[in-house]
Amino acid sequence: MKTLQKLTEFPHSTTLFRNLTYDEIFEHEKRNGETVLTAQGAMAVDTGIYTGRSPKDKYFVEEPGSKNELWWGKVNQPVKEEVFNELYNRVLQFLDGKNLYVFDGYAGARKSTRLSLRVVTEKAWQHHFCSNMFIRPADGDLEHFAPDFTIYNAAMLKNQDFKAHGLNSEVFVIFHLGKRIAIIGGTEYGGEMKKGIFSVMNYYKPLQHILTMHCSANVGKEKSDSALFFGLSGTGKTTLSTDPKRPLIGDDEHGWDDEGIWNLEGGCYAKCINLNPDDEPDIYAAIKRDALLENVVVDTNGVVDYSSASKTENTRVSYPIFHIPNRVDPSIAGHPENIIFLTADAFGVLPPVARLSAEQASYHFLSGYTAKVAGTERGVTEPQATFSACFGSAFMPLHPTRYARLLAEKIKKHGSKAYLINTGWAGGPYGIGSRMKIKLTRSLIDGIFNGALDHTDYTHDPVLNLDIPNRVGDYDKSVLHPWETWKDRAAYDEQRRKLAGMFIENFKQYADAGPEFDFTKYGPHL
Repeated sequence: MKTLQKLTEFPHSTTLFRNLTYDEIFEHEKRNGETVLTAQGAMAVDTGIYTGRSPKDKYFVEEPGSKNELWWGKVNQPVKEEVFNELYNRVLQFLDGKNLYVFDGYAGARKSTRLSLRVVTEKAWQHHFCSNMFIRPADGDLEHFAPDFTIYNAAMLKNQDFKAHGLNSEVFVIFHLGKRIAIIGGTEYGGEMKKGIFSVMNYYKPLQHILTMHCSANVGKEKSDSALFFGLSGTGKTTLSTDPKRPLIGDDEHGWDDEGIWNLEGGCYAKCINLNPDDEPDIYAAIKRDALLENVVVDTNGVVDYSSASKTENTRVSYPIFHIPNRVDPSIAGHPENIIFLTADAFGVLPPVARLSAEQASYHFLSGYTAKVAGTERGVTEPQATFSACFGSAFMPLHPTRYARLLAEKIKKHGSKAYLINTGWAGGPYGIGSRMKIKLTRSLIDGIFNGALDHTDYTHDPVLNLDIPNRVGDYDKSVLHPWETWKDRAAYDEQRRKLAGMFIENFKQYADAGPEFDFTKYGPHL
């Protein structure tokens, strides 16, 4: 068992458990009564009243080093340094004297660009979560380990003075980029640590001209044709990047530097609601010893009811990436040959596939579009457009156009091809049309990889401002041109103008980005 002799910030903590093995974590969780053992061999934990992230409780310290770099607003809320200092001291006092768990590891699979990180927690299951999600150190790495960034997680400490501090609630997730420290209190949810480090990487790395991205990635068998998949929840990002013909690099967060792409993480964090082995065999098979389930319903025999949302719709499982047999090890590949933007267009307007220029790719990257369907949320009676900058605005500390500029530069420099794929509806909007068949979408993605879209037989849509192929393999205009799938062409034209207007209205927020970044001409037109 590995222990640290002392951390200076915790003078009264007699035992610091450092980088425990999975077997040791298992014993600690049982001894502490933190988890229950499921029939599949995975441990299951309840994260208390918070079963998801608390975005309104996330703050960045207004400090000289980062103040002029951050994209301030609802996503990146400011907090005064004196408030941080007071809460930081409370966190250290709260943790001091307890037996603590210390994870030392990395974010970023490439050694030359990775971030060394330390996470200090009070709970063994949170140590388990970090061991799953971050990159575990190799033998010998810990001897001279020095963290570039540290998270202190005092999950059980609530901030009773939040009103006096000008904060939203008793929960606080605060980043001090100058001191390279984050503190967490009032919430047990593990995703705060995962997405917290992603936000940190999204600050430091782009300043070094390294693009960090909320996307999945895979690569061909020869490991020479990597691909990125961007998409919001429900668009098929995880499903479509999991391909028996193409090893997985990672399912959620990646970086792109001068040598190529790499996974930020050492594991996967998958949704479990309605999980079954027929639809998601790889994820289901990964739920075994060393995996950690969150907020699922477990009966007295240890059997998990994946269909139950009685605790939350956001049931999750974290597991180390070595639970996926068809993967790249290490999680590194060359520059992406193809970049795929996924959208589930519930208006039935966008084509199954369209080719994008570098500038168009930046436009759609900034737009980050998908659509919620009627009935998914209370009050949603017709399709509702959702735009999330860079397909992950909640985790972008810098202005979104900085990431978009980097993307355009890298696409041009390395000759990557970009495509828009609609996994949503055809033949009409949700309720009238039908969802794109997964067979069609997979065939189109295979066509991207095998060169079936590398021809000049395209039709330009002047309203959507997209180049749409007239043929891909066995598919022709009757499938590929969305207006051909509607019975009422006038109704399609009206719906197309409506969606184009939504894109245009959303993009107005980037009007102050400067004339050198006038990407409005690469989006829809009315």
